[in-house]
Amino acid sequence: QVQLVESGGGLVQTGGSLGLSCAASGRAFSSYVIGWFRQAPGKEREFVSAVGRTGTSTVYADSVKGRFTISRDNAENTVYLQMNDLKSEDTAVYYCAARAGIILRDSHAAYDYWGQGTQVTVSS
Repeated sequence: QVQLVESGGGLVQTGGSLGLSCAASGRAFSSYVIGWFRQAPGKEREFVSAVGRTGTSTVYADSVKGRFTISRDNAENTVYLQMNDLKSEDTAVYYCAARAGIILRDSHAAYDYWGQGTQVTVSS
């Protein structure tokens, strides 16, 4: 089992940058694939990015490709999401999630553990 806590959200202007962190506690952090999802008001939760257990494999939603970068530090039990060139449509609550195994999945149903979320608001 793993517990996840997101941090780093806030208010930023269009075109700005923000870095999110997902700190994990529990055992065997490096055995989990970690994903980032987001949910805007009135919309379904959507996949943003995921990183494999060693950090060498990553996948991104088309909407964030080239602007967001996911990474992980297994020694620190932390996954990061660097968000650049932010747009108003990036406004949402951002969640990190963990799933055992090696496959990077983009479905929220595939993830077993979730953080409480952190709000990101992009203003024009």
